[in-house]
This record gives sequence, structure tokens and C-alpha cells, in this order.
Amino acid sequence: MGQLQPFAQLPPPSGGTTALSRRQKAAIVVRLLLSEGADLPLNELPDDMQADLTQILGSMRHIDRGTLDDVVSEFADELEGLGLTFPRGLAGALSALDGRISPHTAARLRKEAGVRQTGDPWDRVRAQTARQLVPLLERESIEVAAVVLSKLEVGKAAELLSLLPGATARRITFAISQTASVSPAALDRIGLALAAQIEAQRASAFDKAPAEMVGAILNFSTAATRDDMLTGLDEADSDFAEAVRKAIFTFANIPQRIAPRDIPKVVRNIDQGVLVTIIAAATAGPDKAAADFILSNMSGRMADSIREEAGDLGKVRPKDAEEAMNALVAAIREMEASGDLLLLAGDEEE
Repeated sequence: MGQLQPFAQLPPPSGGTTALSRRQKAAIVVRLLLSEGADLPLNELPDDMQADLTQILGSMRHIDRGTLDDVVSEFADELEGLGLTFPRGLAGALSALDGRISPHTAARLRKEAGVRQTGDPWDRVRAQTARQLVPLLERESIEVAAVVLSKLEVGKAAELLSLLPGATARRITFAISQTASVSPAALDRIGLALAAQIEAQRASAFDKAPAEMVGAILNFSTAATRDDMLTGLDEADSDFAEAVRKAIFTFANIPQRIAPRDIPKVVRNIDQGVLVTIIAAATAGPDKAAADFILSNMSGRMADSIREEAGDLGKVRPKDAEEAMNALVAAIREMEASGDLLLLAGDEEE
């Protein structure tokens, strides 16, 4: 669509189709392309130009074949002579550079200039996963949540409803019946507000949420330190403490967070000596349950070999046991980060 803008704005050339204005010629090109089935993103044009184009199309009746040929030929000549186009204004420049400059810089420039991103803000909302949209909807009213669901594809809307509390999902479902009265202007404002929230989340100075960061730190702390920190967090902010617990992944969490079919993959990524140390040390409680889970989901021959070596190893110092378990957890985390392994939610069934 960028090629149509200069065609609609430059002064008319002499000769040929001088009876037509530049905007009328642009309207002729648009009408021709639409009649040929072209999908033109006219919504990317400025609002005033969209309005002008609509009015011009409505005011024109017909042109002869010779005039059409002249307009198309003139348009083609201008396209051939066009070397390079640039985005219009700061908003267009920010959209063109999206993902290529830092989110912090883009957010600052957008805020300072008071510009919105070009294009449909709902495209940004629809690009989010259902899980990413849950916290967004939890902060909004039921009416706004209903509008969001109405703008999503059916499958994603159904998934999103399933992730919300039953009472909330029912209220949102009922509110969808009232979205027919939402005006296009209000819809655009809602989309812009939601897109701004998504942009603000992207522009965070940290890669992880606070609970995830604390959980990652406590993953590699000693058990005593971890328990002490969680007790303190319970006293200060029980909700945050619960979020941290969900983010923590330790050796004892393996049966709940690793699918049985993935254990052989995990075992291949860790030195057998580390496994022997873990099995020798895990003699009671949750650690023993995790050790038994690992042994029961690897090949029988390998499991027997590790048990035999663990028996020969004898008693393991607590420090050595913790280092070995942390090494296994670190290997699992690396596999997850590289996409080789998917951790299950704590309460998720395989």
C-alpha cells in the first residue's frame, strides 16, 4: 500500500489523463486491483486517506478503457522509477523496526512521541497464547474479557475459557451476548489498551517474572536455605510464596514434573557417576521417591548396574549428594531451555 500513497499525493503530470486528480487515479488503481481479487491492506493507510478513498470511490461512476489503460501505464511507470520508500512518521518507523531495536527504546520513543503502532492492535492480542492472555483478562472487567474472546479464533477462545475459574468463565460467556453494541471506536480503544499492556510486559527489564527469578535462585540453594526462605516468604506474602513454590524445581519434584517417557533422555545427558551418587544418597522421603521414579523408567539393565554401583559406594556425604542432585536439575533445566524437554505443571497429568 505504500506505493499508492505517493501516487495519491504528488502533483498531476501534464498530458494524458490530466482531467483526473491524483487521488482519483489512485482510486482507479485500487478499484481495479480489488476487482481482480487482490487483498489490499487498506487499513494501513492513515484514517483521513481511507476516508478520502472511500468518498472518491463513491463519487466516481465509470471510465473508458483508454483512460484505464493510461492510468495503469502511468502507475506502472511510477513504480518502476521508485527506488525506495520509507515509513511515514515515527509510528511507521517504529513498526518497521519492531523486533530490531530494543523493546525499551521502542517503548520510550512511543511514549515520548505519543504515537500508536500502525496496523490492527488486535493482531498483537491474537498473537498471544491462551496462557499469556489469562493474566491480561484477570486484570480487566468481565465486559472487556468478553470483547477479547469475541476477537479470538474459536479454538483459542475455548482454551482460554478452560483456563479461567468456572464462575468467571460463565460470566464472560454471558457477557459475550452484549458485545454486539460495542462501537468500532470503542473496539479500537480496547485493542490499543490491551496491546499497550502486552508491549509493557515485553519491555520489562527482566527476562523472568519475580517468582520465577526467586524460584530459579532457590533451585540451586541448599535445602536448609530454601526452606528458610520459603518460611519467611510465607510470613511476608503467602501468595508470592506459593508462586515461588510453583516455580521451584528440585530433585524431589522430578516425578511430578518429568514425564516417564522422558527419563531415558534425561539419563543420557548426565554422567553415570552422578546418578550413582544420587541413588546411593536418596534413601528416604521425597528424594527416594524421585530416585525410584528414575530407576523404574530407564532400561532394566542400566538400573541394575546403577543400584549395584550405588551399593558399593556406601554412605554419601550430604554435600556431595546435594551437588549431584543439583547437577541433574541443571541438566534438566538446560534441556528445557533448549526445547529438548517439556516440564509438566505440578498438577498436570501426562
